[in-house]
Amino acid sequence: MTSAKRQLHLNVGINTTGYLANAWRYRTGDRHDINNPEYYRRLTELAHRGLFDAVFFSDHPALMTDPNGRPFHTIDPLILCTALAAQVPDIGFVATMSSTYNSPYNLARRTQSADIISGGRLIINIVSSFNPNVAANFGAAPLPPRSERYAKASEFLDVAKRLWSSWDPAREGEIPDDRFWDAASAQAIDHSGDYFTVKGPLNVPVGPQGHPVIAQAGASEGGIDLAARHGEIIYCNILSRPAGQAFGKKVKDRAVAFGRDPSGIRIVPGLVVILGKSRDEALRKHELFSGTGSEDGLIARFVKDNGIDPDGFDPDAVLDAERFIPDANRIQAVGMGLGLSDLLAHEKLTARQAVRRSEGHHRLVLGTPEEVADAIIDLWADGTVDGYTLQPPRAPDDIEEFVANVVPILQDRGVYRTAYEQETIRDRYGLPYPLNDGGDAWAV
Repeated sequence: MTSAKRQLHLNVGINTTGYLANAWRYRTGDRHDINNPEYYRRLTELAHRGLFDAVFFSDHPALMTDPNGRPFHTIDPLILCTALAAQVPDIGFVATMSSTYNSPYNLARRTQSADIISGGRLIINIVSSFNPNVAANFGAAPLPPRSERYAKASEFLDVAKRLWSSWDPAREGEIPDDRFWDAASAQAIDHSGDYFTVKGPLNVPVGPQGHPVIAQAGASEGGIDLAARHGEIIYCNILSRPAGQAFGKKVKDRAVAFGRDPSGIRIVPGLVVILGKSRDEALRKHELFSGTGSEDGLIARFVKDNGIDPDGFDPDAVLDAERFIPDANRIQAVGMGLGLSDLLAHEKLTARQAVRRSEGHHRLVLGTPEEVADAIIDLWADGTVDGYTLQPPRAPDDIEEFVANVVPILQDRGVYRTAYEQETIRDRYGLPYPLNDGGDAWAV
């Protein structure tokens, strides 16, 4: 028996106007798109044309009211993904959901239902909410400390896994003619833990994937633990090969320590692509879409964002990695802030160089379609990453450009599919199916 040829995985983020906050000024469409389900259908169909594994919806259950910005999250992603799955075939859906402000039963029921409706095309991205504005939308209690949020998230997923497998019609024995079903096929989970008490069973049966694929984002110590215990698709910020290899090893070593087979983990970091007919054109588009206007503007933003005194700052001096390690106790997400310090720990870069390596905390790739394809294949070919989650600066424009100009190159080089084949996301990613024993063991 021969194993299937390894293929590059690509998801694409399709939140509102695109990934970069200032790029909306240069996109096709109008401001009303972001609340129009038809707009998201068109983006999903475009992603389907590009044969992406899945469309990715991040989420933040709070409206950011900066009048100089734009809403980045609007329609509930699970509801939107369920509607889109009924309209667009094949492609998968990543719906971001908070473990901090949710109940395991409610999430397990809604996501299992959506996975059944979509035919096994759902991925849920479980996040630990970090914004006090989100906490304020769910009551008067303050945001829990980071350690508590991650401990709660881990128990949350333990419970959800057990619920997802709690009613399995495959357990049915011989059923007499006068009975509709074998009630013994559904088993209570009787969970009582530090954060949740849930009797069960779930009133939705096991889905086509066993349970939805679990994605996880975060590179703090708590995030690494959660990824190692539960994550199957890991969304992260990897800016270089050494940093990516170190991150992947850390997650997989931690998984082994928890008694889990690391072969069921896929590393699929974010990627911001800016295309041009030449590299110089791509550089100018970067300056435009970022809202900084020039390379000097990019450097000025770098100085401001990192709290550097601009007086006497030399943009051509090598940066000290330790200077950019984020405070482990800060309110904001720690994992995404680690990308720059991890990059600088492995490469000697100046600020002038660093501002062209990352945008919105993710790896930035600039240049012609051929240069972009080379860069994508580079970290995938040796297994540093399993693929990427494309974060287009503008939607739909940069998705259209990528599908038209980069996808054909990836296909010609034999690293990317030319048609959808596997029906479920688990099969497409080559992920194991959970055994029906409460969700803690994994099929191989």
